[in-house]
Amino acid sequence: MAKNQAAYVCQSCGASYGRWAGRCEACGEWNSIVEELRPTTTPGGLKGRSASRRIAFSGLAEAGDEPPRRASGLAEFDRVTGGGLVPGSAVLIGGDPGVGKSTLLLQVLASLTGQGARAAYISGEEAVAQIRLRARRLGLSDAPVALAVATSVRDILATLDTPDAPDVVVIDSIQTMYLDNLDSAPGTVAQVRGSAQELVRLAKARGFTLLLVGHVTKEGMIAGPKVLEHMVDAVLAFEGERGHQFRVLRANKNRFGPTDEIGVFEMTDGGLSEVANPSALFLSHRQADTAGAAVFAGIEGTRPVLVEVQALVSPSPFGTPRRSVVGWDSARLAMVLAVLEARCGLSLAGRDVYLNVAGGLRVSEPGADLAVAAALISASSDRPVPDDSVVFGEIGLGGEIRAVSQTNLRLKEAEKLGFRRAFLPPMKRRGAPGPSIGLTEVTHLQDLLRQLSPTQDGPVRAVPH
Repeated sequence: MAKNQAAYVCQSCGASYGRWAGRCEACGEWNSIVEELRPTTTPGGLKGRSASRRIAFSGLAEAGDEPPRRASGLAEFDRVTGGGLVPGSAVLIGGDPGVGKSTLLLQVLASLTGQGARAAYISGEEAVAQIRLRARRLGLSDAPVALAVATSVRDILATLDTPDAPDVVVIDSIQTMYLDNLDSAPGTVAQVRGSAQELVRLAKARGFTLLLVGHVTKEGMIAGPKVLEHMVDAVLAFEGERGHQFRVLRANKNRFGPTDEIGVFEMTDGGLSEVANPSALFLSHRQADTAGAAVFAGIEGTRPVLVEVQALVSPSPFGTPRRSVVGWDSARLAMVLAVLEARCGLSLAGRDVYLNVAGGLRVSEPGADLAVAAALISASSDRPVPDDSVVFGEIGLGGEIRAVSQTNLRLKEAEKLGFRRAFLPPMKRRGAPGPSIGLTEVTHLQDLLRQLSPTQDGPVRAVPH
């Protein structure tokens, strides 16, 4: 019988050490190393090939059927998953506590059961009575969803390993599951890795869709080993601030669909409602003629999204000015500020700078550089950006404005919402965005500064098309 010896494993990255330490050298986390027991002997090697069989190969050109999908009925959820859930796949959904992960999955299961699918919801955190209370609040009490409370993976496998297994199974959450053949506590690296491996293996063997709920760390990463994200077929991040009613479901990984696709929901008293036109919702509370605000025409996956970028520049009472960013990359803001000072002579070194993407959406594409610069120039000069204009473009370190992808799609969305002009990089090919929108091509950041500076009294010159 194998003996166990102590090993010290980091709960953030899975690195193993021979003794305890306060800080993990692999990932830099503090107080994340926990003692775990592991067998000292390893399984013996392959003694012979009598039980082995040859594997069969196939070519890339051979025709095959596209994996069938089971649409949930929630258009925003199906958009992110690539058209629906694939049988035999495993999907990991992570998000901050209280953002609405359990609410979203309960609504998805209720919608699937309305189409004849069999669904099971297994919770390791809540009692059945609590889930029923949530279902009653959402108006889903009549949905035939099977509920259970369990944390033992052995019991869950014995229940689901039957010919009449459910079509869709939710495990809430993977950090509460445990294997009784491991001596570590639930939520540790070994338990999360082993539990997910067993559940994913059974899902692929029985052909049901597995939805795993994952906790996140304070940095927003999925808690547990990184290999957990490699085991599953799709990783979805459910984002949103508690102070905002908007929730964004983002695909970080998807083997059966596009990545970086987003679905937008609104949190209401009756649960999560879909937002078919997120641009109109993000701009619904925008005030006209406000200095320090610019509308950015961005692309999230395959969808154009218009959001308002707000900037505030104020004198700093301290020796070191503050740089506060919400919804954008702080390093990117530092770069834009450096280019404005070095290439355009706009000094903001001794002033506090606050930047916010209104609505709770997090923007990651470089095309937002020009909109951020426009908001900063407007805030520092106290002159509003033209109310009927959108701004997009990438800024280089030399101050040049670089082109971004899908320009025509951005312009069409802006025109549909009533915008009449756009500040954008030079276009190689001018499409047909419509007769009512004017294009102001900006080749250098100084051009934008001249357009928005207080000395520029004339109207913005539009490029004919």
